[in-house]
Amino acid sequence: MGSFSCFDTIYALHYKPGIKMTEAPRKILVTAALPYANGHIHIGHMVEHVQTDIWVRFQKLRGHQCVFVWADDTHGSAIMKSARKAGISEETFIQGMSDAHEKDFAGFGIEYDHYSSTHSETNRQLSTEIWSAFQEKDLVAVRKVAELFDADTGESLPDRFVKGRCPKCDAADQYGDNCDKCGATYSATDLVDPISTISEKPPVSGETDHYFLQIEQLHDFLEEWTQSGQHLQDEVANYLKGHFLGEPLRDWDVSRPKPYFGFEIPGTAGEHFWYVWFDAPIGYIASTKEWCEKNGEDFDSWWRSEETEIHHFLGKDIQYFHCLFWPAMLKTAGFNLPTRVHIHGFLTVGGEKMSKTKGTFIKASTYLNHLQPEYLRYYYAAKLGPKLDDLDLNLEDFVTKVNAELVGKVVNLASRSAKFVQQTGLSASYPDDDGLFAQGAEQGDKIAAAYENCDYARAIRLILELADRANPFVENAAPWNLRKDESKAQELQDVCTIAMNLFRQIVIYLTPVLPTLTEQVAELMNDPILHWDQSKTPLTGTPINKFKHLAKRIDEKDVTKMIEESKTEAAEEAATEGPLVGHEYGDSEQPMLDKPLTEECTIEDFVKVDLRIARVVAAEHVPEARKLLKLTLSLGGEHRRQVFAGIKAAYEPESLVGRKVVMVANLKPRKMKFGLSEGMVCAAGAGGEEIFLLSPDDGALPGQRVT
Repeated sequence: MGSFSCFDTIYALHYKPGIKMTEAPRKILVTAALPYANGHIHIGHMVEHVQTDIWVRFQKLRGHQCVFVWADDTHGSAIMKSARKAGISEETFIQGMSDAHEKDFAGFGIEYDHYSSTHSETNRQLSTEIWSAFQEKDLVAVRKVAELFDADTGESLPDRFVKGRCPKCDAADQYGDNCDKCGATYSATDLVDPISTISEKPPVSGETDHYFLQIEQLHDFLEEWTQSGQHLQDEVANYLKGHFLGEPLRDWDVSRPKPYFGFEIPGTAGEHFWYVWFDAPIGYIASTKEWCEKNGEDFDSWWRSEETEIHHFLGKDIQYFHCLFWPAMLKTAGFNLPTRVHIHGFLTVGGEKMSKTKGTFIKASTYLNHLQPEYLRYYYAAKLGPKLDDLDLNLEDFVTKVNAELVGKVVNLASRSAKFVQQTGLSASYPDDDGLFAQGAEQGDKIAAAYENCDYARAIRLILELADRANPFVENAAPWNLRKDESKAQELQDVCTIAMNLFRQIVIYLTPVLPTLTEQVAELMNDPILHWDQSKTPLTGTPINKFKHLAKRIDEKDVTKMIEESKTEAAEEAATEGPLVGHEYGDSEQPMLDKPLTEECTIEDFVKVDLRIARVVAAEHVPEARKLLKLTLSLGGEHRRQVFAGIKAAYEPESLVGRKVVMVANLKPRKMKFGLSEGMVCAAGAGGEEIFLLSPDDGALPGQRVT
């Protein structure tokens, strides 16, 4: 095989280590949505964290000053409730969760420059500064707001201390701030059939002062900023235009009365606190300030300078807060506005929402117990595009893709070449490869553009094209055959030099996605990968260290073990919702704690209730009713009763026809606007979708009395 003697000289003209040749250095500040300190990180969260980390690593590889700051989101009624349940202070609770979060992120190679907490003194000071800016511009209003109070304790009920039916979609068992079914946001007073989670009783209504930010006065600015085409994806801009900016913006309620875990609003004598969504995004600024103080940086050059780009990465469920409220806060207080808000979709597993019962609600720590983190990083990258499409983790496809592409196409290049040049090292000059390396270098700009645009799926496709060209070269050159003929020693060295350089070029392009593999390759080839433009210069005349396996194929058994562990964890969490009864069935006593026994009754009291077996002979929806089904019950022969039962969320009418139930047959008929209800069917459960009709054993006949 011949050589191209001036190849090194040509590439040297394009590249000098540590110098950016392709674009001017940029100053970039990056944040991801703050993980809430009320739960552990799961693989759904990792979509965003991996997406952000890839972009940051790419920018640093390009030679830009890119700083990634982050924090735990630590305030709110949910934190208060969890700490109360655990019997510890909120501060202790959030510190423990923060430690767990940082461990999970480190396990997946998420490399941030500073990780803070929204409960920091820095965040309190900056929240006060931004609040004062709103006050100075007369954008704060105070007015009475309907509030819910616990019927027993009399204390104000924060939104997470109230549950009921969503006022938008009627989903049961929703908290008082937003619906996890339809994503709607609302006030606790909007819930249908609210229940206090403290006493399990309907709350009492009252009024208290609330503080509002009047962002309608910033309407023109927000419309211009969101619709400029520069800061948001088109789908997001259109969503904001269609749902919010087409009418006056409502005042934003940014306060909660005590008790509440958060920062007290100055001047309210400890009676009022900022709502978590006010001080949470300010945590981006606070974390930056702390990083600046640690590293001798000028804070204003990061948040009050046109030279700095600010990029936020977050999920589509919180775009409303980050694309309307947050810019309004920054504008009012004189801070930099985001250069770009990068919004992604949700994660599904096998085309469905993550499920604890199916074992697909997988904690980050559980994944790490069984599989390599870089496999998930690669899979997510191969699926992530620049739009808001949901990302589906198909576990069968996950195994196939990693094994076929990452191991079979990329790593296999090194495993079939490196061991043949361990004695000789790479050739002194780069051999003629029919333009393969040059084509890969030219591809670099397209790959970089895809990374920049968050189109990682395209970047991976372009990189795999290089692997698809490199593998046939190795296959045709067959170094394993050349090594058998001593007269072809130089040809063997040249072939392996080409193969290893094509492999290294691919790894440079994959560095933002696979940092661990990058470190392994740097050690193997005695040359650290520090800059994107190293992809333009082949490595020659250097020794190759002893080859170690860089990646192994995924064993489907490990995936199965991960799913089974997730199922076990979910079952254990469900079982420990309340204290367990100490017998072999492990039945929880939580239902008894939730609904204690009523006062004793006598046998005479009991026999007054006439319970009968009945058969459902007809069932239908009641269009005007949220919760009711209309049932026609047979007690045998011509005995019929019409009953309106609140079981709509749990049962479809057609599934009930022919079923035997237990009914209260002598209940005084009740006149309803839908008709006359002549009894009641017996059921158990917490309500909503968790309703379970009582049924007799086979053999019981309609009309028989239950005794």
